Amino acid sequence: MDAVIHPSAVVEDGAKIGPDCRIGPFCHVGPDVVLGRGVELKSHVVVAGNTEIGDETMVFSFAVIGEIPQDLKFRGEQTSLVIGKRNRIREHVTMNTGTQGGGGVTRVGDDGLFMAGCHVAHDVQIGNRVILVNNSAVAGHCVLEDDVIVGGLSGVHQWVRIGKGAIIGAVTMVTNDVIPHGLVQAPRGKLDGLNLVGLKRRGVSRADITALRAAFQMLAQGEGAFQDRARRLGNETTSDYVREIVDFILGESDRSYLTPG
Repeated sequence: MDAVIHPSAVVEDGAKIGPDCRIGPFCHVGPDVVLGRGVELKSHVVVAGNTEIGDETMVFSFAVIGEIPQDLKFRGEQTSLVIGKRNRIREHVTMNTGTQGGGGVTRVGDDGLFMAGCHVAHDVQIGNRVILVNNSAVAGHCVLEDDVIVGGLSGVHQWVRIGKGAIIGAVTMVTNDVIPHGLVQAPRGKLDGLNLVGLKRRGVSRADITALRAAFQMLAQGEGAFQDRARRLGNETTSDYVREIVDFILGESDRSYLTPG
């Protein structure tokens, strides 16, 4: 089926609109935008810049997607925003394109939920099935791996990495990297444990959860520096989930880590 475009919407010449798209009243779609199959823009949505939105993604009213970065170093260079499939982007969400100094691409995976008022800054890399709760903000250059949840009114400092399956509690400021499956909460974020609820919901085996608990205790109370504990843990573990944590800690980072209290 051809796209359905409301008469009051402005779709500039050059925009590529996929089949089955629905563009509601008073939307504005820029000339370098690509909308995949079945994308729906409710009303008053702005999609600007070199922005690609994947199939069956829905964008709600007053969201602004693909505008230039909020970075004083930005000088108008050609950068982009790439959003995957089946995302739900709610009211007043903002997502910016990348910067030349940060790789040039802001990227969002598939099946995410971005609740009202969230912000995704320049050069952020977001995985699949990520949830940003109302009014949370992710600063430039951050990496959020698959299945991360960021609670409402929380902020993630620039350059921070949040590992797969981690959860950030509401009204939390995250200033350092978060290990996969970690649980972070408190106004100045503290690593308080593991995201056990999330692990159980995803059907992780009891044996792996037990291994993760033991690994967390070793990271919290073992001898030596945090990365030394991680290296020892990597030599001892047979769990793929524990291996994710070890690889994350020993990987490259522009920040330090939130460590178990």
